[in-house]
This record gives sequence, C-alpha cells and structure tokens, in this order.
Amino acid sequence: VQLQASGGGLVQARGSMRLSCAASGRTFSGYVIVMGWFRQAPGKEREFVAAIKWSGGSTYYADSVKGRATISRDNAKKTVYLQMNTLKPEDTAVYYCAAGRAIQSYYRSEYGYHSWGQGTLVTVSS
Repeated sequence: VQLQASGGGLVQARGSMRLSCAASGRTFSGYVIVMGWFRQAPGKEREFVAAIKWSGGSTYYADSVKGRATISRDNAKKTVYLQMNTLKPEDTAVYYCAAGRAIQSYYRSEYGYHSWGQGTLVTVSS
C-alpha cells in the first residue's frame, strides 16, 4: 500500500487544518483494516493521534486531541482525513498517515501499522 499525505502548512493558533491521506496499490480487503494518523514533534518520539477502522468507521483518538480532532474516510476514494480545530503550538509536528491490519489493541501503536506515508509538516504559530 502506498500512502500520500497532504494538507500540511503554517496555521495560526486556534485555527484549523485538514490533512488528507490517499491510499493506492494493494487491495484493501483483508490487508488494510485500520488507518491511522501519527505525529512527531521536533525532538520527540512519534505519537498516536487518531485511527479509523476501514470497515464500520469506528474511531479512536489520543487524549491530547480528543474533542479537537475528527478522523474520517472516503471508501470510494481510499482517502482518510484528519480535521483538527483549535490548533495549539504544541500540535506542531510532522504528521504521518499509516495503514495496518492489526487487532484493536494495537491501533494506538506504531506496531499496528505496516505502511506509512511520507509525512506532512504542520506548523502552528502562536
């Protein structure tokens, strides 16, 4: 599976952003069960942001973004979106989308994903 993330850029604090992740390549059926977003801030480890089950659409969020983020998908376009509102400077990071087939207990872990996009930088200015 190839993943192409887009939508990053410079955003002012309290603003909004919408990231997209378009998937292509190997068929989803059985190979991609969950799509996720992770982020890595300068000098920090990569962390989970949100995930969505491809079938059914169940969603999962990190506490740090709960209430401010919405993950969604368009099955026909094989695209996942991450909408984030009320952005804070601490949201500044490179955002990565990922595809996986792990069980639910791994949705918040990098180990649950087998394919990764190239990352898109989001900078939130105060």
